[in-house]
Amino acid sequence: MKLLHLYHDIMSLYGEYANVLLLRDALRQFGDCEIEKKTVGDDFRFDAYDFVYIGSGTERGQKCVLADFRKRRDEFTAYVNSGKTALLTGNAVEMLGNFITDCDGTRFEGLGMMDFTVTEQNKTRDTADAIFTADFLSRPAVGFINKCSEIHGVSKPLFNVKMGLGNQKDDTGEGVRLRNLFGTHLTGPALVKNPELLVMMAKLISGKIPAPNPYSVKSYEVTLRELEKRLDEA
Repeated sequence: MKLLHLYHDIMSLYGEYANVLLLRDALRQFGDCEIEKKTVGDDFRFDAYDFVYIGSGTERGQKCVLADFRKRRDEFTAYVNSGKTALLTGNAVEMLGNFITDCDGTRFEGLGMMDFTVTEQNKTRDTADAIFTADFLSRPAVGFINKCSEIHGVSKPLFNVKMGLGNQKDDTGEGVRLRNLFGTHLTGPALVKNPELLVMMAKLISGKIPAPNPYSVKSYEVTLRELEKRLDEA
């Protein structure tokens, strides 16, 4: 199995490279699994990989890779339509929509794979701990949100917001999904914080269910308990 960490050198804030490392280790329970790193201008084909990951970057970094990513739109769309698995976290998600308008009013064309738009706020950031629920998870997802944008027009979000920030201010939904492409601003990193989400991704890629990491499970239990306690006290 081959995992692609795309734009690894530009889109990898918050230690999100650990998402790919932990997924690789889970998949190695079933055989060989390697990570390949590619970035702007590199020559590769999406169909050579079983999983694609893009992490979060600065607003400037996002615009840099967006110009390159748009050139790969048709090939990436074919990859997603084939049913293969991808995860985009942080502001990497925003590149999938129709356009991004930055805080100066400049509009950047997105991939147009989903019918939403993004507006960056006026040089301010919103942060919050998060508890999200989803119909594909038996227990909530936890993590952290750090963003300076709002996503408008998502009709079927990935998560339901129990605590934290949604796609827009006061929104009850967060993230996007297209077949087995998952997009969320949830960081932490998301697969490190959420062992069930990691197992789900591994199953989609390999068709097999890996044994969860006991340390990750314990960490998740502590995090969820403390966040739910804070929610109850609010």
